[in-house]
Amino acid sequence: MSALGKAAITGVGMSDIGRNTGRPAIIHLAEAADRALARAGLTRADIDGIATYPGKAENSPGMSPLGTGEVRNALGLQTRWHSAVPDGPAQMAPIMVAAMAVLTGQARHVMCFRALTESSSQTAGRRASIAGAGKAQIGGWMGWLAPVGALSASNWAGWMATRYFHEFGMTREHLGMVATGERRFALMNPAAVMQKPLTMDDYLAARTISSPLGLFDCDIPIDGAAVVIVSAPDAARNCRLAPLEIEAMGSALRSQETWDQRADLTTMGAHDAGADMWCRTSLGPRDVDVLGLYDGFSIFVPMWLEALGFCGHGEAKDFIAEGNIGPGGRFPVNTGGGQLSGGRLHGFGLLYEVCLQLWGEAGARQVANARTGVCGMGGGFIAGSMLIRRD
Repeated sequence: MSALGKAAITGVGMSDIGRNTGRPAIIHLAEAADRALARAGLTRADIDGIATYPGKAENSPGMSPLGTGEVRNALGLQTRWHSAVPDGPAQMAPIMVAAMAVLTGQARHVMCFRALTESSSQTAGRRASIAGAGKAQIGGWMGWLAPVGALSASNWAGWMATRYFHEFGMTREHLGMVATGERRFALMNPAAVMQKPLTMDDYLAARTISSPLGLFDCDIPIDGAAVVIVSAPDAARNCRLAPLEIEAMGSALRSQETWDQRADLTTMGAHDAGADMWCRTSLGPRDVDVLGLYDGFSIFVPMWLEALGFCGHGEAKDFIAEGNIGPGGRFPVNTGGGQLSGGRLHGFGLLYEVCLQLWGEAGARQVANARTGVCGMGGGFIAGSMLIRRD
């Protein structure tokens, strides 16, 4: 990457998000796109590439209602390159692919997007986010989980948490520090969907979802969209804001592509991707000012902290208890409220927030002098990590 210069993030945008908004996904997407373009100082005519995760999908209601075609048509884009990445380093995949595209001359400015209507798509009789639910036949590794009713990712995260608790003595109170810390950040973010304080007592009293995980250990389905614009090095210099250079990326995977067959269930694909990322830069965890770590379930946050080397294996509970990741901590995590309190945009919202921090646009929750950020997306076996910095 260094021989060609570094790809950069030049604009990010998020729609007005909410629960049961009733707004079509394309309206959310157009709003997020226009906000990202305004931040970058670009127009729709400047966008010559488009990428998304995972592409249009019908297997889970509202999870991915838009493909690149609908968005190109709705926004009137004339693209030279496009991509949808259903199989790759988690939700980070389209941003990584976009970085490679601009460095190889396939495009100058790539619009990467994620749009969801999971909240509006849920009904009393239809759960969103349960891939394959209601199908007569379910194949692949899911076929082994369906007979025992383990179709939800909460089940899979629950057994990982159980093993981690057993091995390292983590307790629900430790995960409660993750959830309540992110809620404190959310209260400083007017865009976050959860705007009521969350105490440890509230957290512990909530109903169990998949032991040991309770209600507030699970992220929140919403309607909304987020856009990240990735630009070529020379093109980035002409944008409105200082480019956020993509310093390094990691996407290694060294285990089976199932949640339940990893040799060590106290680790995830994040551990492979994180180690891979640090091999590509002279920077290290000590240089990072702000973190966006995938929190589809609270247990992922301590596992990502360990995967990225912010603490040793099994040490995350103490690292969290020392106050490192909450408001005022040395390594603040998910400062916009994360997916546990801000709303689930499958990682795009986490990167959006890291970018705001590095541009100094995070308002009351702004981390002082934030110049370098890391974002990790994905749970289970899939993961992608990215280190970005502002000169």
